Amino acid sequence: MAITLIRDISDSSSYWGASWVFGCFPDIHIVCDAPIGCYNLLGMAVTDYTDALPHMANLTPTSIREEDVINGTAGALERTINDLRRLGMLDGKRLVVVSTAESEMISADHQKFLAQLDPEARFFWSQSLEQDEWQGRDRALQFAWNHYGRPFVEPAAPPRAANLVNIIGPSLGCFNAPADLHELKRLITGIGGELNLVYPYEGSVASTPQLAAAAVNVVLYREFGSALANDLGRPFLYAPFGVFGTTRFLRELGNLIGAPPERVEAFIAQEKRTTLQPVWDLWRGPQSDWFATVDCAIVGGRSYVEGLRSFLGEELGMTIAWSSGRPRLAAEPDNIEIRRRLHAKSPAFVFGSINEKIYLAEANSRATHFVPITFPGPVVRRTTGTPFMGYAGAANIMQELVNRFYDMVFNFLPVETIRSADGGPAPAPKTGSAETIPWTEEATTRLSEALEQVPFLARISASRSLRLAAEQAARARGSAEVTFDLVEAAIAHGA
Repeated sequence: MAITLIRDISDSSSYWGASWVFGCFPDIHIVCDAPIGCYNLLGMAVTDYTDALPHMANLTPTSIREEDVINGTAGALERTINDLRRLGMLDGKRLVVVSTAESEMISADHQKFLAQLDPEARFFWSQSLEQDEWQGRDRALQFAWNHYGRPFVEPAAPPRAANLVNIIGPSLGCFNAPADLHELKRLITGIGGELNLVYPYEGSVASTPQLAAAAVNVVLYREFGSALANDLGRPFLYAPFGVFGTTRFLRELGNLIGAPPERVEAFIAQEKRTTLQPVWDLWRGPQSDWFATVDCAIVGGRSYVEGLRSFLGEELGMTIAWSSGRPRLAAEPDNIEIRRRLHAKSPAFVFGSINEKIYLAEANSRATHFVPITFPGPVVRRTTGTPFMGYAGAANIMQELVNRFYDMVFNFLPVETIRSADGGPAPAPKTGSAETIPWTEEATTRLSEALEQVPFLARISASRSLRLAAEQAARARGSAEVTFDLVEAAIAHGA
């Protein structure tokens, strides 16, 4: 039987995803049926180090012990709930118990037992052993609606107003959520929409029935949230990327909420004169020729992969070498293949996670610029000024790209290196000679191969830098020609 090796897993389990959804609600306390380490990881370490989030104060583990594994974890669960009650931590809060991989391995299903301890409490079987975080988030959103929302809404209740809009999806542990959410709110209200509920990020158990009041839903991520939007039975749109994508989104949303077309078009026109001004200046300025010469690879959540592929490839004309989204489609490369491709030939830009950054470091890929667009990774995106979505996202990405273009050229400019044994100024190295020096055929071929790995934009500078280094080494050695080994040494030194 063939064994499939899984390398550098990119996604968390459904237990993590569900806990990050429930953890948004201030009127819920989560008990995870788990060993002590699961609290330390989920409640503190992971959220602290991935996006500098505060630890989850509303999460407590049952702290499964060895004897609990043998005798069952019901005793540990009862002990934990009693402790929380004694400390007043359940006052005014609903209780949700979430299974973990460890409790599921010993089949600790507490649904019936929990009903005896607290009829108002709910048990969420996370399916941590079978499902990823996107499925966990999706199911947790539906679970919250089915238990805390739907039963308290009149059947077929009409929306309270035609322009009320829910935003579904933003939750703990989502990359860049503050900035993208801020931009989406700005766009919705800019054309006359009224925000109803941002769920679950700014929601609660008490506010969950209000989801039914909106006429339209906007799902922030393609990875999860659409199942809840379907359950709500209202039209929904996905959050937009790029200039053209955002313009289409605004017109579609305007139509759904009954906004006057002239108001929508006036907002779009105003945005072109303000928010989008950097895009026109940079895209149609002196840098305009660069975009068609640059390739990139994109690895991230499905929203960011599809959004960036559309904006960078279709709108800006950059070459998308390849992409891989989460959840991953069958035709997309897995982490083993991504690593192989980055080692063989890395594009000028790689948008991805810490995994891709490690692969680039393994390949000593000096010519590639890495841009984080997803977790896992030690990266902080807590401000509202770094969106990827909407018009402001297009301007932010454009600014980032052009600055990286400049860096790309600078990295291959010949720079005088000053070295001195006594700490004083050293004489400037010679940059060449009027005399030409011949190259062997092998040396020329090796230089051409090396330049093929350098982004087109920086190739002229890289060629000059490597040629000078190889020829200086040949003169220093007293060689009459530049040989293969001298070129190899120049490449290694410049990498």
